[in-house]
Amino acid sequence: MTTDKIESQELQPTILSYVKDIPNLCSLSGLACTIFSIYFSILGVYYAAMIGMIWAVAFDWADGLIARTMKGRTGNDRAFGGQLDVLIDIVSYGVAPAILLLSYGEFEPVFLFGAFIMLAASAIRLSYFSVFGLAGGAKYTGLALDNNNIILVFIFLFEGVFSHGVFSTILYVSGLGLAALNVSQIKTPKLSGNSVNVYILAIYTIGITSIYSWKLL
Repeated sequence: MTTDKIESQELQPTILSYVKDIPNLCSLSGLACTIFSIYFSILGVYYAAMIGMIWAVAFDWADGLIARTMKGRTGNDRAFGGQLDVLIDIVSYGVAPAILLLSYGEFEPVFLFGAFIMLAASAIRLSYFSVFGLAGGAKYTGLALDNNNIILVFIFLFEGVFSHGVFSTILYVSGLGLAALNVSQIKTPKLSGNSVNVYILAIYTIGITSIYSWKLL
């Protein structure tokens, strides 16, 4: 019994050994983009934050795509990658949009409620997915969290059309609406599983990056 335990411990991989896994490197690149977006949201440089938010989605989709095409990955590799992906998702699609809302709302106390609802919905949605997975093996229950970033960066394109006060309300309502959809019972397809959608996201990411880069000049 003791010998088995020792052998099991010897065979257990190191924590950092998973960093060299390409899908995990992709996930961590997405996390870096999210930190970029959070940093610029706090500074009030929202156009730069939008670029970080959409690239976080691009890397999130890429890690799954790469993982599905790689051969020789073990069950532990897949399990670790899945856990890492979920933990990064809560930051990318929960924390980052919540901080965006707080910052755009000039950190007024009234925006704390909206930020909490957005973050709580993300945590609940991811916990539910971790337990039940895809409905029927093909569809998500509730709006998948990556859609939050995809939609918010589009909405923010119209920020210059409205006054700051009006757009902060639009952003608030949009955040609450997305949170409600995240925890709803609607069934949505796994968009990243379709190669056509991957190409569409790639075009969208490049387009959004170009537009916001131009706005930053």
